[in-house]
Amino acid sequence: MRRKAATAAARRCTGPGVLTAAVVLIGASGCAATPHYAPETKAGTYYVSSEGDDQNDGSSPGQAWRTLARAERVALEPGDRLLLEGGARFTGTITLNDTEAGSADRPVVVGSYGEGRATVEAEDSPGISVHNTAGVQIRDLTVKGDRAAYARDGGINLYADRPGGGKLDRVSVSDVTVSGFQVGIAVGGIEKGNGFKNVTIRQAQLHGNKDAGLLTYGPQFDPGQPAYAHEDFDISDVDAYRNSGDPEAVERHTGDGIILGAVRHATVRDSSAHDNGSASATEAPSGPVGIWAYDATDVLLEHNTAYRNHTGSDVDGAGFGFDENVSDSTIQYNLAFHNDGPGFYAYTRKANGAHTDNTIRYNITSDDGRKLPRFGGLAVYGHDVRNLRIYQNTVVMTALENGKSGPALRLMDGQTGVTVRNNTFVTDGSPLALVDRGLTAKNVLVQGNNYRAPQGQWALQWGDHAYTGLDAWRKATGQERVDGEPSGLTVDPCFAGGELPAVESPGDAPRLAPDCAALADKGLDLRKLFGIDPGSVDYFGRTVGTPPPVGAALPAPD
Repeated sequence: MRRKAATAAARRCTGPGVLTAAVVLIGASGCAATPHYAPETKAGTYYVSSEGDDQNDGSSPGQAWRTLARAERVALEPGDRLLLEGGARFTGTITLNDTEAGSADRPVVVGSYGEGRATVEAEDSPGISVHNTAGVQIRDLTVKGDRAAYARDGGINLYADRPGGGKLDRVSVSDVTVSGFQVGIAVGGIEKGNGFKNVTIRQAQLHGNKDAGLLTYGPQFDPGQPAYAHEDFDISDVDAYRNSGDPEAVERHTGDGIILGAVRHATVRDSSAHDNGSASATEAPSGPVGIWAYDATDVLLEHNTAYRNHTGSDVDGAGFGFDENVSDSTIQYNLAFHNDGPGFYAYTRKANGAHTDNTIRYNITSDDGRKLPRFGGLAVYGHDVRNLRIYQNTVVMTALENGKSGPALRLMDGQTGVTVRNNTFVTDGSPLALVDRGLTAKNVLVQGNNYRAPQGQWALQWGDHAYTGLDAWRKATGQERVDGEPSGLTVDPCFAGGELPAVESPGDAPRLAPDCAALADKGLDLRKLFGIDPGSVDYFGRTVGTPPPVGAALPAPD
């Protein structure tokens, strides 16, 4: 909370600043702590109402204050609650700084009371700013920004820049809607050693923001001494949509859904990113993505959807991705469709060994690469992706209006230890896979996959050579062999929605489930052959046996 007389500069804990190239580096300079009136003599609950009076003591709905400016004069202590009248609108901002903090069992709570949510309408500032403090719950609020806030502020802005560093423990954000800011929810600490831990974000609607719906960020990543600003993030039931991007931002990408940067051990589940990036700059060096991570380790993206995400430039626009410097992380049980770029990707432009030991499994991508078909449905590109496991995915690509189709699988040069196994690749054009000339069986192994071209000629491009049959490609490259024996199939996967099922909404995913047992137990035994965990269930939660199926799903039970 703050003094009413604080200057405009002190009022605003500066939020996200610049996103550059493929790595997001959003700068933030925190505001200095502002002076306070003397703390209240006792902890309690404070009320703000549109019918209140700032001369009241704020101790009950009948004695509520009228303005956020009056509430800012109170230093909140552990267990205190600041509640705004549901259905009412309040202009200003709510700031919690380093003199205010709760604890795990006695958090400071900022929320609504009565019927419905209160609305905080920020003016040239974040809506809610948590600066150098934690032990905070933010819930049951709508937060809206004005034109100035849209240019530079985080709607709910968590920022740490304490001189001594350290991770601030425990912040919860739930049941909120945030719109009209540079970033809907931003969590950052670019000063070395600063950050947050044990952060929970649930039931959030993040829309109409400029750069991103949700973002975590930190200082420049050092591959020689990996460190992460934040740790232990649990993100669920977040809907990031129509965050359009900035057409004037030619030096960075804008219009992302959910970005996890500078974090160790984070999960995003049961969330969605859709219809983002429509106004991102055409001349930007990189474009936005639905849900992705960078400079991160031990990240899990599962049971999410990403669709109709766009890019103004000639790259990105993907559904899901692991970008620069991601390690020991997994993308699983997700659905991507109708994105401008690939449904799923792994990428790094830095040859530093930091993009390693990741997994992409049990995902479905349908009709991605709508604007950028050359990246296909599932892509691995950049300069130094290492030890990436891609298995049990289903990829379907149908032709664009011009009759052309991107590949189901796109592999570019510069990878090491990439394995592609037990996936189903389907196209109605060609090629099924497009692979750069520099890749051989020494750095990429493709085994046990099913390749289907139901309405076109079977074709696969490997380096400078095009192949029109599985056996010819196998013999020429050594791919699709296990211990010298041939692997791989070209059978009809029996999709419930037909040979080339259309996915127009998240509820259409069952159309890509098999309707027969053609691939039910035809996969390679990943555990026995390669020591890889095959997963216990398929995309739809059905128990996977041994060997597993080819593709992301088993047939539906009779």
